[in-house]
Order: sequence, then C-alpha cells, then structure tokens
Amino acid sequence: MIAPETTAPDITIRAATPADIPAIAEIYADAVRRATATFETEPPDVAEMTRRFERLTDGHFPYLAATRDGVLLGYAYAGPYHARPAYRFTVEDSVYIAPHARRSGVGRRLLSELIVRCEQSGFRQMVAVIGDSANAASIALHRSTGFQMAGSLGNVGYKFGRWLDAVLMQRALGEGAASIPRD
Repeated sequence: MIAPETTAPDITIRAATPADIPAIAEIYADAVRRATATFETEPPDVAEMTRRFERLTDGHFPYLAATRDGVLLGYAYAGPYHARPAYRFTVEDSVYIAPHARRSGVGRRLLSELIVRCEQSGFRQMVAVIGDSANAASIALHRSTGFQMAGSLGNVGYKFGRWLDAVLMQRALGEGAASIPRD
C-alpha cells in the first residue's frame, strides 16, 4: 500500500502522474546534457520517458514527484535492481532535481519518501548506482538517508571526454535480511 500524499513546508511529495512526464523529461534532459549522474548521452524524448514511467508504475514501483506551487522541482523512482527473480526484493533508486531546486532539500525529501514507500511495498534492499565518483552531492544525499558505501566500479562509463566511475551504495529496507520475505 502506498502512503498518501505528504507535504513538507511548501514542497509536496506525491505520486507522479502522466501529466508530469514533460517536466520530468526536461529535468532528465538537463542531467543528460550537463551532468554525469546518468551515463546516457542523448536525452530521451517524452514518448520514451512515458514508456519508462509506465513500465515502472505498471510494475507497482513507486515513482514520486516533488512540487511547489504546481511546479515540478524533482522526481524519484525505484525500479528493479536486476531482472532475475532472486533480486525481486531489491530495488535501485534514481533521484533527479531541477537545476533551480538543487541543494534545497528536495532530493532528501524525495529519497526519504521513496524509502518509506519501498519498505511499505515489502522490498528489503535499496541500491544506488551513482554516476561519477566526484558526484559528492548524490553521495552525501544517499549517506544522509542511511546508505553505506558498497564499492565502486572504476572507469566503466565514458562521457564528456573522460572516464567515469560508478559508485555503489546500499541500505536495508525494513527488516532487511533479518527475516524471510513474503512473496
């Protein structure tokens, strides 16, 4: 069961809707063009972002939007960590924030709510695959919400004329590995 919409001061965290996709695509396009948080090199169009959104929401994975006064500030979602059945209790998170809303607490509010919703859905582990070991903001965000370093993969991505690492972080959800999960 997904928790109801939550509001914190002037930022609302809620389930994303298809109406959010154009703004989500715009935020993601900025990350693709200017940052190393994603290893994509060409921004997907709205139709592709809609397909991705539907694939996750049809699979009952949480997909959240942060808004203020009706303006999308950022979004976050969880998806399968890997497709093989043994990974079915582990999710991977993604968090993207509009340039004008970065470093304002939006990311932490989104990720915190995403963690709650994933726990409520019975997931037991959350993994973050952070593009670029120099992405201090994302590493700090994940650390502030209980993630621990799990390792890194050196020089696995090539973007903007340089090799990039992928940082792996992980946190337990709910009981983690302390009990056998229910299917």
